[in-house]
Parts: sequence; C-alpha cells; structure tokens
Amino acid sequence: MVNYPGDLYIVATPIGNLGDMVPRGLEVLQRAHWIAAEDTRHSGRLLAHFDIGTPMLAYHDHSDDRQLNRILDLLAQGQDVALISDAGTPLISDPGYRLVREARKQGATIIPIPGCCAAIAALSAAGIPSNRFSFEGFLPAKQGQRQKALQTLRREPRTLIFYEAPHRILETLEDMGRIFGAQREAVVARELTKSHETFLYGNLVDLAAKVAADSNQQRGEIVIIVRGASDVDLDGDDQEQLRVLSILLEDLPGKQAAALAAKITGGNKKQLYQLAVELKNSV
Repeated sequence: MVNYPGDLYIVATPIGNLGDMVPRGLEVLQRAHWIAAEDTRHSGRLLAHFDIGTPMLAYHDHSDDRQLNRILDLLAQGQDVALISDAGTPLISDPGYRLVREARKQGATIIPIPGCCAAIAALSAAGIPSNRFSFEGFLPAKQGQRQKALQTLRREPRTLIFYEAPHRILETLEDMGRIFGAQREAVVARELTKSHETFLYGNLVDLAAKVAADSNQQRGEIVIIVRGASDVDLDGDDQEQLRVLSILLEDLPGKQAAALAAKITGGNKKQLYQLAVELKNSV
C-alpha cells in the first residue's frame, strides 16, 4: 500500500447563494495545493469571488484514468487536493466516486467538509416526513425507462427525493401521478437559495397543473420530494397482497411469505419479496 502524506478534501460549495460557503471550506480551498473541479471555468468564478488563487485541474465523471492517476500522484507527493463539484456536495449526483474509492483504497486520508446539498435543503423545508428517506437522484431521461424506474418505487414507504432537469419536470410529474397515484403528496423545490427560489406544495396532479400553467417553473435546478407509499396509495389488488403478506410475515421468513402470498393472490413473487423486505425494515 502506498503511504499518502497528502489529504483529499471533499468540499461542499454553494448551490446558489455564495453567502452559504462555509468558512472551513474557504480555508481548505485557500491552503490546498490543488483544487479538482468538475468544470474549471464554472468554479473559477467561485474562486475569483473569494479571491482564492489555488491552481485547478479538471476532474469529472468522464475523466480518464490518466486524470485520476494524476490526482493520486499529487497525493502521493504530499500535496493536498480539494475536490469540488459545480454546486453542492461532491458525489451526491456529482462526480467523485471513483476518485474517493481509489484514493481510500490506496491509503489516502479522505476529509469531508460539509455544507450545501440541494436534496437536504429541499427536504428540510418540504414538510414531508424526513425521518426515513431515499435519495434517487436523476431518473432516466427516456419515458419508458423513467416509468419503469418509478414502478419499482411505487410501494416504497420512505420519502423519495429526486433531481430533475427543467425540460423534463412536467413529464416526470405526470408520470409520477400515473404510477404513484394522483393524490400522492409532493413538493417541487426550484432554484434553492437563489433569487427565484420557489416551493410548490400539493398532490402530484396539482403540481403538474401548476408547472404546466407557469413556464417559469420549468426553468433552473429542481428537486422533487414525494411522500412515501401508504396503504391508501395502493389499489385493491395491491392492498390484498399487502394484507396477505403482512399476515404471513408474522410467522414466516420473508422469502417463504412472499412465495406463499404470490400463490394465494396471484401477485409477482419477486415484487412481493421486495415488499416483504421493505416491511421488515420499516418495523
């Protein structure tokens, strides 16, 4: 194992309002030997605002192994590297996973500098249960794949958090309404911390109507928060499968309960097993 005298810092940066940059993050960016940025031109404006002259190098999800190895070599030479993304916390639907994995595997010290994260900021102001949640990031761009992904989440009892591109927000809300149910509670948070920050509250059909009626809601950075599934969100067949499965789980392991519930109700054994796992985890 290589002995790394340099440290890799994971530094969160503002998602809009530059006043949200934490002092510790500024200190690290100022004293690091290098800053690895998703987009050096974009991050150059942030560094210029805070009068930070630390040299930058590009690192993003499409970087090849040569760039990855360059950063690992810098760490091996005793130089500290600060990883930043265009906005928010690196690795949260942003680049950095491969770098952190390889650096840790080879003995580097990884130091997180917490700060802004759009998903957590939106959740904190949504008024939807936040004790258990699942961050799903961006859904597939193609409608068929997106609907398939949403189907797998239809029974998920935890609050769901999504990022979405502005040109797809309306289609995504409509797909969510069809698959999760029109009355499922949700929140659309747009342009967080920026001058045009907005929160839309309501059920999925209401939110789709509001977004369709206001083109401004189809611009900027968007987070969607969807309340997790409950018994009332399931159709008749789903509720019967849930009822039977719940009874069987009182006396049987999840795999056996799912198989027997599938025979009794005609449901899908694989989906029932997944539901059984979710029910056990929610206890």
